[in-house]
Amino acid sequence: MNIAWKEIKKNKVRFIILGSIVFLVSLLTFIISGLANGLSQDNAALIKSLPDGQFYMAEDAEGTNSLSRIDLKIQDQTLSETKDAVALSIQMGFLNDEDDKQRSVAFVTSTESPLFENVEKGEIVLDRSLQEAGLKVGDTLTNDQFSGEFTVKEFVDQQKYSHAPVAFINMENYKEMYRTNEMQLLFVPENSEFPTIAGLQSYTNKEFLSAIPSYSAEQLSLNMIVWFLVVISALLFAIFFYMMNVQKIGLYGILKAIGVKTSTLFKMMWTQMFFITTIALVFSIGLSQLFNQFAPAGMPFSLTATVTIQLSIVFLVIGFIGATLSGIQIKKVEPLQAIQQGEV
Repeated sequence: MNIAWKEIKKNKVRFIILGSIVFLVSLLTFIISGLANGLSQDNAALIKSLPDGQFYMAEDAEGTNSLSRIDLKIQDQTLSETKDAVALSIQMGFLNDEDDKQRSVAFVTSTESPLFENVEKGEIVLDRSLQEAGLKVGDTLTNDQFSGEFTVKEFVDQQKYSHAPVAFINMENYKEMYRTNEMQLLFVPENSEFPTIAGLQSYTNKEFLSAIPSYSAEQLSLNMIVWFLVVISALLFAIFFYMMNVQKIGLYGILKAIGVKTSTLFKMMWTQMFFITTIALVFSIGLSQLFNQFAPAGMPFSLTATVTIQLSIVFLVIGFIGATLSGIQIKKVEPLQAIQQGEV
């Protein structure tokens, strides 16, 4: 530990450069991860807020809920025989406010269930983002497909679908708007037995999320960038410590000659890696959380403590691996040969 600290003080510039690079890469990783989580929440908060369970939709819909239709007899039988089961529909559409401004929403209706907002005819419950956009409780909204008017009952938090705020409406109003008596989906929560229903295909929450347009492509692209940055960090550690070790072959030979164990040399290198990485992570976490607090209102950014801790552990692990791989040459150092090489 003492040797490691002395070397850091002696070669401050080198370690500051390494620390700065790790800081910048980890900061970029935290920010992109926050954007990925924010976009995920903005794209599918409605589904992610549900407990684990099974979604059912018509087999011929091929995973597209907007094309699914649940037969009324199957729906009634499932709801009566399966505890906590709920039938629901999700349709993209528009609302016109009192200033005749059109707002894109995802209309959601369901049978009576604590999992979804239950509203009376003519009422509507909206995601809070629409309140921030200027709507308020008591406002009257219209829809071109609906003969009546909607009165805003209340606003709820974190209810988005396909990047659109959710609008919960009464089932009878939904049927009039979309000219159908059939619902699109059945959902059975985890605390119930999952039935096998003829003519319907079942999906886990994760599988259903993947069926949302753009969700998989969006998340795959951002997560790929995150892991590329992690791999780059590992390479940086390996290259940096490899170059350092090459320059210190003679020193390692002398240390081995006077009885210093190889394990002690590895511990010195690991201590340096841990110290540099920890300092860099502290600064990058601080700045990313500051960015989280002051990110523009319209930017979907969510960096939770859990994700931050997980990424920090990943950086420490890959730093350990990178430093260890670069230090394999230390084990091969022969004292006399290394001393002679250092003299050349």
